[in-house]
Amino acid sequence: MNAFPSLQIGSYIARYPIIQGGMGVRISCASLAAAVANEGGIGIISASGLGLNSPYFDADEPNPKKRHHQFLTASRLALIDELNTARRLSPTGIIGVNIMVAAREYELLVRTAVEHGANVIVAGAGLPLQLPAHTKDHPEVALIPIVSSVRAAKLICRKWQRQQDRLPDAFIVEDPQLAGGHLGATADTLNDPEWAATAVIPALVSYLKDEFETPMPVIAAGGIWDHHDIVQALALGAKGVQIGTRFITTHECDADRRYKEFHLNASPEDVRLVPSPVGLPGRALLNPFAEKIMAGTPNPRGKCLANCLKSCKFRDQHETYCILRALDRAARGDIETGLIFAGTNAGRSQRMMSVAELMEELVTPSPVQLT
Repeated sequence: MNAFPSLQIGSYIARYPIIQGGMGVRISCASLAAAVANEGGIGIISASGLGLNSPYFDADEPNPKKRHHQFLTASRLALIDELNTARRLSPTGIIGVNIMVAAREYELLVRTAVEHGANVIVAGAGLPLQLPAHTKDHPEVALIPIVSSVRAAKLICRKWQRQQDRLPDAFIVEDPQLAGGHLGATADTLNDPEWAATAVIPALVSYLKDEFETPMPVIAAGGIWDHHDIVQALALGAKGVQIGTRFITTHECDADRRYKEFHLNASPEDVRLVPSPVGLPGRALLNPFAEKIMAGTPNPRGKCLANCLKSCKFRDQHETYCILRALDRAARGDIETGLIFAGTNAGRSQRMMSVAELMEELVTPSPVQLT
């Protein structure tokens, strides 16, 4: 029995207030997104890094500009493929795409997503101030910025309303103290209680209610693991939750089996903050590669692969490491030299399960006991 209300975002109504988090470089693609959508949640394809292992991209192309343009083309075509596959697997489910503002192909991927059937665009890793302009021909698509502060949400609302006469359909509040992957805060602010979701969500809910007549649900993200966590998030005023790490140890997750098993065999003590070429910390599981970059000795080698980020220390100063290569190695099962992003709850999974089993556990008042 579902103890939670449905979640309406724009014109779309999900049976359960659960959005599956977008996990980049082929961790969450069509298989996972469609499975979540079929079970009454909102499934999200991550657009990050889709073009890397593609017949349209030649990593050995010597001309950097040509290589970059190949990557753009490959990313676009790969996203179309994922959207088509997801829709075939989930004809009536709600399917979205997570697209990083920090990516050089951001605008191209946004336009591609809305032109090829995405119901929702989730935009983070930067402020998506121009998102409505890129989607104006598809007003049916719901737009959801990811923020870590009320200040960022206010800026987005004002900019969108002034320039495009549109407001977000929802906000995702990502708690940088708990979330996996790249974090929307500096290392100095990660322990600041003002950045915690418990502080930001009620303040943002109050602001949106007082300032706007249009409903804009707030979605809690970071550290959501079980039924109890969802209950707590809704008690703060959130209308739904975004869950990423928990979906990695499902059969339908698009990552290599070895990647999933590494998560399954991890312990909470393995979750660490790691440096990143974008200049902000990330949260990942401890492995030989993470130990190396935490020690500050990644010994970067090779060329910039695809010029994929707007800001990158590896490309511009030849420091740190190529994050696209590192995430790709992990997703394909190289758990020694790949970067394995994870939230703070990593290590709590007891077994692999289907998305259907997990969704049932999440929405059932008395959680199913694992065996």
